Amino acid sequence: MNVLIIGGGGREATFCWKLSQSPLVNHLFIAPGNGGTSLYAKTLDVDVKDFEKVGTLCRQLRISYIIVGPEAPLVDGIYDFFISHQEYSEIHVIGPSQEGAQLEGSKAYAKKFMADYNIPTAAYLEITSDNLQSGLDHIENNEGPYVLKADGLAAGKGVLIIQEREEAKQELKSMLDGKFGTASSKVVIEAFLDGIEFSVFVLTDGQEYVILPEAKDYKRIGEGDTGLNTGGMGAVSPVPFYDDTLKEKVENQIIIPTIKGIKDRGIDYKGFIFLGLIRVGQDPYVIEYNCRMGDPETEAVLPRLNDDLMELCVEVAESKLQPRNLSFKNAYATTVMLVSGGYPGSYEKGKEMSIPKSQGESILFHAGTTIKDDQVVTNGGRVIAITSFGQSIESAVNKSKDLAEQIQFEGKYYRRDIGYDLIS
Repeated sequence: MNVLIIGGGGREATFCWKLSQSPLVNHLFIAPGNGGTSLYAKTLDVDVKDFEKVGTLCRQLRISYIIVGPEAPLVDGIYDFFISHQEYSEIHVIGPSQEGAQLEGSKAYAKKFMADYNIPTAAYLEITSDNLQSGLDHIENNEGPYVLKADGLAAGKGVLIIQEREEAKQELKSMLDGKFGTASSKVVIEAFLDGIEFSVFVLTDGQEYVILPEAKDYKRIGEGDTGLNTGGMGAVSPVPFYDDTLKEKVENQIIIPTIKGIKDRGIDYKGFIFLGLIRVGQDPYVIEYNCRMGDPETEAVLPRLNDDLMELCVEVAESKLQPRNLSFKNAYATTVMLVSGGYPGSYEKGKEMSIPKSQGESILFHAGTTIKDDQVVTNGGRVIAITSFGQSIESAVNKSKDLAEQIQFEGKYYRRDIGYDLIS
């Protein structure tokens, strides 16, 4: 079968790498791709926001599966477009319907969903310009930290955690005034949860599910989890504290009720669910849902998966997913992200890169790169991800850091402490 991957970051590069190993895949395509995905897939020149053009191209190339990496096409309804047009009936989209994508596309929708199915999460308020005073009163009458979340998609930047009361009030007003565009026309104020975060990934056909390896990612730009939030500076899988007791709680208290809610509401959901979780004491709470795989967690999770990902996607598309325990590599996978100087603020693109021909046992997943005059150059904030394996977190991350030192481009930066908080 022929497969198209939508997206151009490290997550989609990892999908390319993994799917290229499947005997079920004849030809692999990607749009828009990046400077490294051509190793595994042919790049298509098509505007992925134009579903008509994507559909026409898929018919020409006899593509039967579309696997969607980023959230925006899902929230915009790419699944619904293909399922509603008879001429595309042979094309399967791995990703939820537009309603299912609201679990990520609207924080308020997700919180209401969790409340309806008794899924543990932080207490919250929905605030718009119409009830701004309620939000200001809530901040005035409660101690910080204050968690303010833009309701809609804000490119991973719509969550603010603020210590000071007056600053929180000003930021609430600023968000409602358009700080994050229309995404913050509604703001969710959450109770602050103090614990350690981790992520669990589920693949579902809307009826049954399988659980992928878990991961812990690192969002802050600075070592010791300091500085500004980024799209992700690295990840570790498995997570040492995710023991059998916690796994059972996550499955029974969160995964099973989530799938039940999807079924009860008649939501068409054939794809991934990212559970952004926090362990408070010994109990898991949901911070957020995502309707796709995470980045850079995918770069640590999929390399540990022994099963054929394409086979799983076929089962999902045909509503024949067989519940089972998947097989994982018995090793730690650590991902270190190399980023452009200045990121997550302003940064320059077009910096020539020097990449060693041999990466040893590590795997390189291009993210913000492109090819210019036969030379790989930087083309984004997060440039390239390095994933390595080891029998300990320390040995795995040291391999990634060794390769990070060999890759050269002007302004290169990476965190050298990925996973160190998990080393006992």
